[in-house]
Order: sequence, then structure tokens, then C-alpha cells
Amino acid sequence: MVHSYSLKTKFGLVWEDNPEEIVEFSKKNLPYPVRDEKKSFSRKNRPERNILLEGDNYQSLLALTATHAGKIDCIYIDPPYNTGAKDWIYNNDYVDSNDTYRHSKWLSMMKNRLQLAKVLLKEDGVLICAIDENEFTRLGLLIEKIFSNHENHCITIVHNPRGVQGRNFSYTHEYAYFSFERGQKVIGDRRIPIDEVKWSNFRNWGGESERSDAKNCFYPVIIKGEEIVGFGDVSLDSEHPDQNVKNGEQIHVYPIDKNGIERKWRYARQSVEEIRQHLRVKKTNEGTEIEIGRPFETVRTMWRDPRYDANMWGTKLVEALVPNNGFDFPKSVWTTYDCIAPVIRERKDAIILDFFAGSGTTGHAVQILNSEDGGTRRFILCTNNENGIAENVTYKRLKAICKKTSGYEEITGLDFSLDYFKVNVMPKSENIDEKLIDFLDVIIPYVNLIEETYEVIVETDLYQICKSQNKSVGIYHSLDSSGLEDFKTNLLKEDGVLTAYVASLDHQGLQNFDLYGWESIAVKTLPIEVVLRMEANCGN
Repeated sequence: MVHSYSLKTKFGLVWEDNPEEIVEFSKKNLPYPVRDEKKSFSRKNRPERNILLEGDNYQSLLALTATHAGKIDCIYIDPPYNTGAKDWIYNNDYVDSNDTYRHSKWLSMMKNRLQLAKVLLKEDGVLICAIDENEFTRLGLLIEKIFSNHENHCITIVHNPRGVQGRNFSYTHEYAYFSFERGQKVIGDRRIPIDEVKWSNFRNWGGESERSDAKNCFYPVIIKGEEIVGFGDVSLDSEHPDQNVKNGEQIHVYPIDKNGIERKWRYARQSVEEIRQHLRVKKTNEGTEIEIGRPFETVRTMWRDPRYDANMWGTKLVEALVPNNGFDFPKSVWTTYDCIAPVIRERKDAIILDFFAGSGTTGHAVQILNSEDGGTRRFILCTNNENGIAENVTYKRLKAICKKTSGYEEITGLDFSLDYFKVNVMPKSENIDEKLIDFLDVIIPYVNLIEETYEVIVETDLYQICKSQNKSVGIYHSLDSSGLEDFKTNLLKEDGVLTAYVASLDHQGLQNFDLYGWESIAVKTLPIEVVLRMEANCGN
């Protein structure tokens, strides 16, 4: 049979895109964050700011488009899986398996949030989305639709080796979609457990392995005890040392085999420092050898690890941190860790966003990675406070991991600062000037988020001056210009990079602003940019 298709035939993801109440509400009301001083905490030796936003995650994302557009390195989300078990709400009603529009509602909810997420990602940013079999296929099509210029890869993760019994199959796995712009190398290597690393001799063998084949590869590896402490200079042609040469408490190890043949190391002297962490000392009957092992490998698409067990490293971990929390099915912290680590391991100042924060697993995973390598990565977590989840689970877990917890000592006792915000809303006026005037009353937290400055130095009815370690930021949030000179004088007293945000209804920004005397201060206007950015993204 021959099939004919009309040129109007369309292929792709089509669904009943039901209007979402929170999106319609946000077209008439602007969100703004309010910092909760009592719940925020700061560590002097950790000035970088982590953020927990309590509120509807659509409104939180909308607010972030005004403060963090194009700034996010990695987004990791674990959205509701739409199992039909009334595990999520759409337009104030639980969605169950009998809902005819169950899948359409889920797709509409995800579409609205993924479109805002796209605004927040850097050009080399990576979206990671966990999912199970219930919406696995539809999510893949939705990501392809929204991130049409991206590579999209799907990883299978065995997270429940005992299995969840279905009618015909027992499910032991779930999935994670990775999405990033085409042609980029943004996924680093996976760290291999030390007991799985394959070690081999650092000394070459076989053809073209002798000293004369590469003179820059003949030099001593210096060890003390069982630790490599450095590398010596390339040996002169006239020097013919033994394999092991004692030098006080140190031993200089040369690439000489047991037959006394001078060979070469596998890396030249000028490049060996780069792979130093991949080397180890091995004692043998003949003396001391140097071995090389690669504790990293290219990330594979099927993941198995006992640490992905959501019972031990999810449910039991959260229960140990926040007893009687009532939170169902937290993900293993190591599943999240292994998802984000290949993306941000080399980005030590990355910002990671999770707008389905749940129990706070993503924030925990980010701080574990920081504790391992001294990074200053920051997390932004967004969650509502339904059933007290933001205050009683997410927040309490983040506070709890700052102290050592019995049985989980290796991943607790973490040191970081946290700023807790609640997202409120204000009605939008139809008149742009009235809208801007209204927004001046709530602009300070937005500037705090943009500049990451929260320590208040000076505060009056007209302005506020805040600072962090290396910069000071002034916020003149009134149209009454009588205090501008006083504002400038006080700001110039501060150290570091100076920035002033000045209230203006002029849509041309600083065109009519007298900048004389402000030469050492970067001057910006508010709130026009903040308001217009959110309005441009609301309703997508």
C-alpha cells in the first residue's frame, strides 16, 4: 500500500496546553524576594552565598530571570514523576491516574518552567532532569522542542536494586536527561572508585621505550616514605644513575628496569606535573616503582553503584539529618552528586540551580564536592512550603549537614553560608511609571541577589549601602534626589569595587543623570531592568 502525506502534516509533540493558574496570576502580579534574617546564616570563611527560595517555583524562576539570566552553570531537577498516585498538584488540584488530561497538565507545567530555565542557563550550561518511565518519552520530546539546538542524552541509573514490582516487570532503574548546546565539550570524566582503578607501570616498556627515544622523559621521581613529593630535572646524557638513589630521607626513582636498562617515563618532565595526582608509589622486592592509574573515565550511559540506592543514601540519610520529616522518596545524594560532578568539577565557582528542591539533595551534593576540592560553588534551591517542606525539611537538612552526623561523617560537617528568601507578590499597575514606583519599595532584595551583598553598612529612608569581601553596593531606592550627595559621600568611604543603583523612571537610563563626581563608581539604574526582564519572560 502506498501512503501519501499532505505537506501540512506535522510531526512532533502536541498536547492540550492547559492554562496554568500561576502563570496567568503572574501576568498580573510581580514576584519579589524577602530575605528571612533569622533563617539565613553566614560563615566568615565561606563568603560565597547559597540561596533557598521558598515559594511557587514558577514565581521563583521568574524572579531569577531578573537576577541570574545567563549565569547558571548547571540546572539539576527531579520533578514530580506523574505516577498517578496524587504526587503533585496542578491548578490547586491533585492529579491522579483517572485524570484524562494527566499527561497534558504535566507537560504544560514542565514547559512553563523549562522555558524560564533556558533563560537562566549560560551558553555552556547543562540541564539535567531526572525522570522515570511514567513521563520518560514525553519529557524527551519536550526537551527537544524547547532546547532545539541542544544535544540531548539519556542516562539509565539503577537506583533501586530490589526493584518496584509492576504487573509485568520489576523496575530497578530511572533516567536522567542531559541537555547542552551542540558541539560543546561540557561533560567531564567520571571519577572511578579507588578499588576499581587499573594501575600500570609509569615506566615505558616494549618498542621505543628506551631513554634514547625521548631524552626529556628520563628524570627522577622524588618520593618520601610512600608519597611522591616532586620531580627532578632531566638527567644529563653523561649521568647513569641506579634505579633507586637515596638522598637523605628521600629516594629518587629513575625509569630503569630490573635488568638495568635505562628506559623512559610515559610523560615528559615538562608535562608530568599535570598528572601527578594519577601516580602512586609501589614497593617491590627489587626496590621502589612508580605506577600510573587513571581514576577517571568517560561518563557511560548505564550507571550502577550501591551508593545510588535511594533507601540507604536517600531515605535513611534524610531521616538521620531530619528525624520524622515525612518526606517520601528522597534521591540518593550520590546519584545527584554523580550527575552534577562531571559538569562542574572543573568549574569551581559554578552556580547550580534546582527548582524542584525537595529535601535539598542538590544543595548537599554541591557542598560535598566543595569540601573535597576547596571549591566555591553555590547552589540556588527553589521549593514551595506545602506541608512545611521548605521550612521543616529542606532548610533543616541544610542546617543539619553543617554538623557531623553519626554514620554519615564523610558527607556532613560541611561549611557554607545560606540566605533564605520568601517569594511574595505585588499587583502590577498597567501604567509603566506607576509600576516602577511601586517596585522601588521591594527592589533592595533584588539588588542583593544580583550583587550577592547582604551586610548592611549604612541605611536611611532613601538608600542602603551593603558590602561583601571585595565590593560595596549602594541602592538609592527613592525618587527624592535630596540625599544623593550624602549617598555618594558614604559610598566613596567604602573599599573595593563600588557600584551604585539609582532610582529612575527615565527609560533611557542615565541619560539625564549628572555623573560628575561619580567617576570611581559604576552607576546603574533601577528598577526598569528588573521589571522589564520579568515581564518579558512571564507567560513566555
